[in-house]
Amino acid sequence: MKLCKSTLRSLPAAAALLAASASAFAAGGLDVAHLGANNTLVRITGDAPCLLLPVQDNVEDARINVLVDGKIAETIHVRLAKTATDFTVPYDLTPYAGKNVVLEIVENHGHQSADESRADVCWNDMKLADGFTYVDQETKYRPLFHHAPQYGWMNDPNGMFYKDGKWHLYYQYNPYGSKWQNMSWGHSVSDDLIRWEHLPVAFRPDGLGSIFSGSCVVDHNNTAGFGNGAVVALYTSAGTSQMQSMAASTDGGLTFSTFGGNPIITLDSEARDPNLFWNEATGEWNLYLAHALEHEMLFFTSPDLKTWTLQSSFGKGIACQDGVWECPDLFELPVDGSKGKKWVLLCNINPGAPFGGSATQYFIGDWDGHTFTADTDASGVIPTKWLDFGKDHYATVSWSDAPDGRRTIIGWMSNWQYANDVPTLQYRSANTLPREAFIFRAPDNQLYAGSRPSPELDKLRAALTEKAGSQKLSATPATFTLPADNDGICEINVAFQAKKGSDVKLTLFNNAGEEVIITYNAADHTVAMDRTKSGLTDFSADFPAVTVGPTFEKDGKISLRLFIDRSSIELFSNGGRTAMTNLVFPTQPYTGLRIASDGNSARLNDLKIYSLSAE
Repeated sequence: MKLCKSTLRSLPAAAALLAASASAFAAGGLDVAHLGANNTLVRITGDAPCLLLPVQDNVEDARINVLVDGKIAETIHVRLAKTATDFTVPYDLTPYAGKNVVLEIVENHGHQSADESRADVCWNDMKLADGFTYVDQETKYRPLFHHAPQYGWMNDPNGMFYKDGKWHLYYQYNPYGSKWQNMSWGHSVSDDLIRWEHLPVAFRPDGLGSIFSGSCVVDHNNTAGFGNGAVVALYTSAGTSQMQSMAASTDGGLTFSTFGGNPIITLDSEARDPNLFWNEATGEWNLYLAHALEHEMLFFTSPDLKTWTLQSSFGKGIACQDGVWECPDLFELPVDGSKGKKWVLLCNINPGAPFGGSATQYFIGDWDGHTFTADTDASGVIPTKWLDFGKDHYATVSWSDAPDGRRTIIGWMSNWQYANDVPTLQYRSANTLPREAFIFRAPDNQLYAGSRPSPELDKLRAALTEKAGSQKLSATPATFTLPADNDGICEINVAFQAKKGSDVKLTLFNNAGEEVIITYNAADHTVAMDRTKSGLTDFSADFPAVTVGPTFEKDGKISLRLFIDRSSIELFSNGGRTAMTNLVFPTQPYTGLRIASDGNSARLNDLKIYSLSAE
């Protein structure tokens, strides 16, 4: 049997994509019959493992019923090209080898007759192929060292676990277009959290609906009966209602079999994104579920991953109540500088973020296996706290079974305000850098959660390209050159001292007059990032923004670690006490850094700039 294999190589333009793929096309093999203005049948008469579907990003979805021997095998939604093909995506025909396959297509192109439908370019650009050759069209903004899909849409990270030396990352995925649709679980795996291998889609929509977010655990003790060390996934089945379902893998997470008793949790209101862990202290599984519209988290227990008992809820009327609550996570961490431990409950919300749209809030408290109790501030109120102070950090969750007791987290690097509209076509969205979560005590005597870049990221450093020692800062900026390699992708480490009245400003700039300004305010003890002139911003009125976060210090001593990729800047202040993630789309790479102060009491202590390489 032929297989629909995918290979990767790079060419810069869409025209090159189509030319390079043409050699793989099988001749003919498609019988197209236009039944009306917006209804077409495509009968597959040839023998090939792939059908290449032409996509145009700015048209409406077409509904495609895939009929196999007269029965609907699945329904997908694809923005079939009307006037121009932006890119093609493969549809795998190998499961239907030897059977009659017909596509019943309903378009939304507004045609008035079948003749108008015949003029759409998709009917000529739809081809059978012996294989799918993936060609990267997005070299300008595709990240070098962040995980991103080869093609298609990605949002929430899902089901992450570590096993046998591999970091598994699943994610909300549309394999048939670069806007939200056809929610499935994509799958990638890595040895080092930097270089990712793309694997086949793990879950596709089934009879219970689309596959929304969820989590995976390694069932070391065979509590569910699938075998010792089986990987068990819990996820939301999103059809007419939202229900929680289960699947199991006995090959390390490569393939899954859905549980015959699905769904395993049903409620009379919207709930989603199950996450769980084995509680050694109580000898049972603990599960937390977002009661989305009720702005609370629900907590369940189970002995076997199949039968669940609701134990408690948390969140109504507490902290940020805007939008919906989603994507929970719960884990215990030591408190830096002490012998104590506390629990962190992550709660992702949309909208309601400090700077609009989506973000990750969290609570610190105690967990007894059944109930979460949040800490209060000095006034007795449970405060609102944010894990990242940028606009592009959402759906943050952690890996289960991470080695050495690590709590490694990752988020979706975008914002629901404009995620469908960012200036890429072949793919949309990347993940944040992997980070290590920790708890610290701030000058206000409150406990906060921070996130440090994972230690694997040190391996990205290729060369030290700039270095500077102690020097006084003034209104006349000190200027440094960013690396030319890899489009200016780099890591910047800078430390300075600033007293009240001596703000420090770091400006990333290019020859097109575009800039990103990072300002430390010594009076307010805050750091801000201004991307209003960062490059392309007019695709959304919500994109130009200045984001601000506390630095959690009181002495004016600041260290900043900046990771600059082709379309993102991630800032970590004072060892990760503050994190700030923002997308940027410069028309040219940033080439320089200016550092200045508007006062007379600021000093640069140290600067190092590294070029980065993922080779």
